[in-house]
Amino acid sequence: MKKYLLSFALAFMSLTAFAQNSYEKVMAEKITKIENAKTPEEFEILGQEFNRIGVKEGNQWLPFYYAAYAYIQKGRAQMTAGKKDELLTYAGAARKYLDNVGKLGGLDNAEVQLLRKMAYSLSMMENPQVRYATDGAKATEALNEAKKLDPNNPRIALIEAEDMYFTPKQYGGSEAKGIEMFKQALEKFKTYKPKSALDPNWGKAEAEYFASQTAKK
Repeated sequence: MKKYLLSFALAFMSLTAFAQNSYEKVMAEKITKIENAKTPEEFEILGQEFNRIGVKEGNQWLPFYYAAYAYIQKGRAQMTAGKKDELLTYAGAARKYLDNVGKLGGLDNAEVQLLRKMAYSLSMMENPQVRYATDGAKATEALNEAKKLDPNNPRIALIEAEDMYFTPKQYGGSEAKGIEMFKQALEKFKTYKPKSALDPNWGKAEAEYFASQTAKK
């Protein structure tokens, strides 16, 4: 009887290890895709795929994190193309996935709070004059929470640099200051190590690009 129990335990351990390896392999493949994605359509597909992984796994928060990130990136791609009429929709989808992260205990994480900041900033941009007092304030609150949790996180420095670079001068923005902040973010990227191979590691290429720019006169 003990022999059979031992065989069953070993088989169960093998299946568990296989499932874990399969999850990590699929996640790594999707993360590579999202890092190279450019179009809103690509981000839409990846957002749905990450959500399916999260639903299937049931106890992993990273798939929902990346689903949220995909919809934020979709909104940012649309905004770059001058299309702002659906930013609330994309930001809302991102926050829905971040709610799933919260249910799995992932909110006490700087990366997650930073995505909350980005989602609120995205929805604010659909109508900045109207939504600044609400979504703008929530974005600032989430950013401050992220900084408390992980002050040396390079993605926090990156998003702060973006805010400075793209904010109009009359509202306190500055391309020159933004470029310097991108350089500071890049220095943090050089030394910061993600917690695992699947943890967030995006943003370095953007920091490199803007750090090499020259501010317009």
